[in-house]
Amino acid sequence: AESAEASAPEPEPSAEAPEPSEEPAESSPVEAAETSYPPIAVSVPEVAEENRAALVHKTYTVSPSNIYIPLENGYIKNCTGISNADVKAQIENPPYFTIEDTDAPQVLIMHTHTTESYVPFTGDYYDRTMSFRSTDNSQNMAVVGDRIASELEAAGIGVIHDATQHDYPSYNGAYDRSRKTVEQYLAEYPSIKVVLDVHRDAIASGDQVYSAEAEIDGKTAAQVMIISGCDDGSMEYPDYMKNLSFAAALQNQLEGDWPTLTRPVLFDYRQYNQQLTTGSLLIEVGSHGNTLEQAAYSGELIGKSLGRLLNGMKQ
Repeated sequence: AESAEASAPEPEPSAEAPEPSEEPAESSPVEAAETSYPPIAVSVPEVAEENRAALVHKTYTVSPSNIYIPLENGYIKNCTGISNADVKAQIENPPYFTIEDTDAPQVLIMHTHTTESYVPFTGDYYDRTMSFRSTDNSQNMAVVGDRIASELEAAGIGVIHDATQHDYPSYNGAYDRSRKTVEQYLAEYPSIKVVLDVHRDAIASGDQVYSAEAEIDGKTAAQVMIISGCDDGSMEYPDYMKNLSFAAALQNQLEGDWPTLTRPVLFDYRQYNQQLTTGSLLIEVGSHGNTLEQAAYSGELIGKSLGRLLNGMKQ
């Protein structure tokens, strides 16, 4: 994920450095309902020995640091020059939008980097020759977006999922193209309050690739990281603190429903088209070391929690 203003080629999202693990959290207090989602079809390729590199399975937790601001559930990682006291004061405010009791769409799910994909199998190694990209929307971020959308629909929240491949055939300029898509939907459907740009992260150290995992109700989920941008004065993003209030509310809901599912909210100098609404966030679902099945399960959990949060905000 790279700022829309950047003129250089847009690299893979740069993850936080791996953090020391602490004792695992207790199991989820919310029982995940059985779903009818079919298993995701994958083909397991033969990987030549010389192309194998280490795949590390890790549940990310926080270590004591003054950059981590605790919420009721979960944390915000403050990488800005804004004081923790000011951030704490801000996140006491509820989201700066309302949810109506209507069938009109109130959530837009889209992907600036739709073709981001995952490993096709899980184990102790991955194929270092993989591109971690797929133009097949049954094998990329569109699957995760579908899961979120399905759960929101089940919760009675009107949702649109746009699976346009903004990063293909050209990766450069993807945020410019996705901004136009979002602007078109906002013009057509002024009822939209929430815009989620759903990605996957890329966590690696040398040849090692990390799979960010959480065990939720007996299944492996890809850990989730919300990114809420901050304006350094050059991004034309004046309401960034309002978006942060929504990020904190969603983090609280997700981590309260499914302990260990989330990594801390990243609050940093980035924009990601979040200036378009006060309910715009970027969500990283797992890393390129996770499987699509794990990420899709996380999409299911995100959708359930977001549905609960938004239904609790209905006027």
